[in-house]
Amino acid sequence: MFMQAAARRARHRDEMRLEILRAARQIFVRYGVENFSMRTLARAVGYSPAAIYLHFTNKEQLFEVLVEESFAHLYDALRILLHENPKDPIRQLKRGLRLYVEWGLKNPSEYQIAFVVRNPAKNPYRTHRAFDLARTLVKCCLGPSKAAERELDLRTQALWAATHGITSLLTQRPSFPWVSRESVINQVIDSAVQGAIGPAKRRKAKRKN
Repeated sequence: MFMQAAARRARHRDEMRLEILRAARQIFVRYGVENFSMRTLARAVGYSPAAIYLHFTNKEQLFEVLVEESFAHLYDALRILLHENPKDPIRQLKRGLRLYVEWGLKNPSEYQIAFVVRNPAKNPYRTHRAFDLARTLVKCCLGPSKAAERELDLRTQALWAATHGITSLLTQRPSFPWVSRESVINQVIDSAVQGAIGPAKRRKAKRKN
């Protein structure tokens, strides 16, 4: 009986924590970190501020938890690529970029927490597994040359910048009269990959000739 009571209390704490995180995500996205307060969050979930502090010491910690959670979910959406052995690495790269866009469109609040809402923390930025996966995909396209290794981060970041741009626009301007959402996504990805990978492939072909 004691074990059952302890299990119920633990389940209640977990459910309360999830409820706090869901409400906090919406408030951060709507008002930004600067205008967020634990008192506003407490009102939104119907708990006292003291109850919130049992789970999170301040809004900065709460925001960091949400950021890490968002990146973990993005990685979950992308890691299917690790179990595939494609014959065409460029097609696989485009598929990965497409999965990134699709995740952002399906989870706009999480996407904004990860990439749009300004994080006031002054800690040095660190990359996450999702970026490391993208880097691996780009490396497969460029090949093992020393020149490709030197430009790997530049090309990966350029691809991310282009893909983030279209994802951010589509999530924040859904009512814009897009010619065709699918066509725009495909055009951006095709152009970005051609710009980032194409030059390296052409230089490699010239050296062989």
